Amino acid sequence: MLENLTSLLDDSVTDVFVSPTSGVWIHRGTAVERSSLELTEEDVRALAVELIDRGGRHLDDASPCVDVALDGGVRVHAVLWPVSAGGTEVSIRIPARQRPALESFREEGAMSPQVESALRSAVAGEKTILVTGSAGAGKTTLLRALLELVPQRERIVVIEDVAELRLAHPRAVGLETRVANVERIGEIGVAELIRQSLRMRPDRLVVGECRGADVVDMFIAFTTGHAGGGSTLHASSLSDVATRLGALCALAGVSDETTTSLALAAIDLVAHIDRVGSERSIVLGRPRRNDSGQLVIEPVEDGGVGGFGDISSIARPTTGDAWRDE
Repeated sequence: MLENLTSLLDDSVTDVFVSPTSGVWIHRGTAVERSSLELTEEDVRALAVELIDRGGRHLDDASPCVDVALDGGVRVHAVLWPVSAGGTEVSIRIPARQRPALESFREEGAMSPQVESALRSAVAGEKTILVTGSAGAGKTTLLRALLELVPQRERIVVIEDVAELRLAHPRAVGLETRVANVERIGEIGVAELIRQSLRMRPDRLVVGECRGADVVDMFIAFTTGHAGGGSTLHASSLSDVATRLGALCALAGVSDETTTSLALAAIDLVAHIDRVGSERSIVLGRPRRNDSGQLVIEPVEDGGVGGFGDISSIARPTTGDAWRDE
């Protein structure tokens, strides 16, 4: 069954969606098309079990929703029936064969030379960068490109739910969370991995995509004295980032006031990717406290005070009430 599926793939494919009811759909970055391959529920379930097993995890009625990364960075998400009412669903994310460098975003028109210069300065200046955008916008790709600018003498520890970044950096170490077994023991979450990572003498900490209350763990990781880290977050626009952070922190019982303080202490720069069809656009922002004491993400405009290339324009104040707007 897997052989039939792989025969449909070529270098342009970014996603594959498999369902016993709607069929097999192929996404090529700009459009989605339905293949002629038809699979039964038994076929799709067998495919899902095989792929998840290859990723070192187990898919069954006790664990009906599983997400894994395979060799080469392919990511597989599977949901079994009856959790998926229409039958077993398999979603496969396929990374680009070539790993884009930061300049490739500029070359494709996704960012200006000023934005590229600011991002390079932020990495060199050990600033913490939060990469945001919608699903499939290229958040992980951009974060990987940024982290591969880190000098080789520095040690990077990456913490993820599912290993996706797979840095080419020679001193990068990856840690992956573990779900509990059928006896509900053995779980290792983000918070525990952060504690372990601090014993590994990292120069930079990276926390993979935050989807829930683990955003608080991300904030804590970035305020442990290890500068220059990064993470990704789902958000539909730059202005929505603050709302998204507040909503996720609320899941952990953290107040808006504390969320604002944590965000200001942890994040230096936000790089947001907007994507419409195959066109991407990267804009920058920085966290600020508005006159009402609420967290906002202030856009960093071309030609603004200090200029994009001036790292002081995104430096984190360290004393007093400097985070408040003037």
